[in-house]
Amino acid sequence: MTFTPAKTLSFEDFLTQYGDNPHYELIDGELRNLEPTGPHELVAGKLAGYLFAEILRLNRGWTIPKTCLIKPPAAAATALRPDVVVLDEATLAIEPLWQKEPVITSGQAIAMVVEVVSTNWQDDYARKVEEYALLGIEEYWIVDFRGLGGIEFIGRPKQPTITVCQLIEESYHKQHYRLGQPLTSAIFPNLALRLDDVM
Repeated sequence: MTFTPAKTLSFEDFLTQYGDNPHYELIDGELRNLEPTGPHELVAGKLAGYLFAEILRLNRGWTIPKTCLIKPPAAAATALRPDVVVLDEATLAIEPLWQKEPVITSGQAIAMVVEVVSTNWQDDYARKVEEYALLGIEEYWIVDFRGLGGIEFIGRPKQPTITVCQLIEESYHKQHYRLGQPLTSAIFPNLALRLDDVM
């Protein structure tokens, strides 16, 4: 039996072939299908709505783009596509690719990232935790509305969970919130939101 390695893509090839396709991201040259479903998109859309309403209420110079790729500087062939990303409009001018492509290359412009968990939950709980921490993103939410993550990440019994990761020094402190529990956010301290509100 012969093993044929999967074809790897460069960041530039990924942008050309899949940059406009919201179903894919690139991790270490490997194309990943994000497998969005209707319920997944519904949860992501509701979260974006709640967050944007809070941005407007606070009159912050932040925005939530319809699509955005994050290219971590330490990973040459990686392009992450978060479900929701909150960007600081004032710092977008320093992003070298932003004027031509919706691509962020440093964490300075990113106030917050949200990933809604799909069947490829390992990326959200492991790889992206590391990448987003290295970028210095202050807050990262992992929204596991179907309780798909491993017991090590969401506990036992497995159940729907939002994990709010807050950057302390260079690593994330994680707090789990279950159905019925109001979550706490450092960047949106007055946000009244429970997992129930987005399911």
